[in-house]
Amino acid sequence: MPDQSLPEVRGSEVRTAEARTPEAARTAPPSPGSSSPEGLTRRRLLGTAGATGLVLGAAGAAGGYAAAPAQATPLSSIGAGKAMFHVKHQPGITQGLQARGHLIAFDLAAGAGRKEAAALLRRWSETARRLMAGEAAPHDDTDIARDAGPSSLTVTFGFGHSFFARTGLEKQRPVALDPLPDFSSDQLDTSRSNGDLWVQIGADDALVAFHALRAIQKDAGSAAKVRWQMNGFNRTPGATAHPMTARNLMGQVDGTRNPKPAESDFERRIFVPESGTKDPAWMANGSYAVVRRIRMLLDDWEKLSTDAQEQVIGRRKADGAPLTGGDETTEMDLEKTDANGDLVVPLNAHARITRPDQNGGAAMLRRPFSFHDGIDPDGTPDAGLLFVCWQADPLRGFVTVQRKLDRGDALSAFVRHESSGLYAVPGGAAEGGYVGQALLEG
Repeated sequence: MPDQSLPEVRGSEVRTAEARTPEAARTAPPSPGSSSPEGLTRRRLLGTAGATGLVLGAAGAAGGYAAAPAQATPLSSIGAGKAMFHVKHQPGITQGLQARGHLIAFDLAAGAGRKEAAALLRRWSETARRLMAGEAAPHDDTDIARDAGPSSLTVTFGFGHSFFARTGLEKQRPVALDPLPDFSSDQLDTSRSNGDLWVQIGADDALVAFHALRAIQKDAGSAAKVRWQMNGFNRTPGATAHPMTARNLMGQVDGTRNPKPAESDFERRIFVPESGTKDPAWMANGSYAVVRRIRMLLDDWEKLSTDAQEQVIGRRKADGAPLTGGDETTEMDLEKTDANGDLVVPLNAHARITRPDQNGGAAMLRRPFSFHDGIDPDGTPDAGLLFVCWQADPLRGFVTVQRKLDRGDALSAFVRHESSGLYAVPGGAAEGGYVGQALLEG
């Protein structure tokens, strides 16, 4: 788990949903994509069963019931957050960490090829656009998220190595999609790895995320079947007194050195340029996602003292600051020694090994989810990290860093990589188009 940090990015991609009365929603049906008051959707309303129920309960305790208010209570800032679908880079890459996530891979059905794949991506893209805008699904909406706002929902689509043979597009398969090498910490379950198609869903509300998951699954129809699915979570935005780097299930501040969009070389490291690259043209403005289910051996980890845990990581557990002093953002002094002449940050400390300046400048944008899938029969928690990282070139990003970790990372004794996938994620869809259109119709 390379030590990098995800910036809290909402920016211009986050807008506020207006609150309207149920009567307004019934008399003024929204037009697709509208953000005007007339474009209000039923998912962006707070019904009286939710917003008003607390008022009724309080009044009942006083001996009566209050009348329903004339206007619904506005959505909270969490429910109102909205990411845009038609953007340069697909959503779900640079946005801040979301409270709930679903990762799901599909294989094309027997007999399905390029034509069926194109129709599927068109359906998926339209569904994603509508749901991210806070609207109902195009067909047979389940009403799971009827009362919610968009909740910063993002839906991201990618293609696995096997997709290109299934669709007769081998000549368009990027060299960067060559299979990842084996690593010493790998204990991979092939049934939960790879896949023709990959979808990442994230939102700040669990029901909104699940609603999108069901819609995507239903849209697959007879064209594709689920290969695997994984569910994850993060801290809810606003749960801390101020924005801060997330913590993982080991209790560590996780992601301090993530590249940030404001950095001059961010685009070059994370996204495929429009020209001057070995990647095919359809990957312009896209990125490559490495997805790993990393089991954390929490019983072993929690037996360590806090000091021992900090030696493994190279940072203080309380605030993420390097052991050499300062705060979380202070540059680590790799040469500093203690009174005995020993390095303050051990040679095998995770934070030392994963530094870009220790790996030829290799960097990736980590955007993970934690997971907990119950308890094994022996009482061991099945928990850890759904590791998702983004880079313009996985060989120079993930592979370079993971090979270095393989050679002596102190954290390796406490983690196990149980599934793996690598996916080509094209740039965002143009207005009126769909993700992957340049590949499937080129």
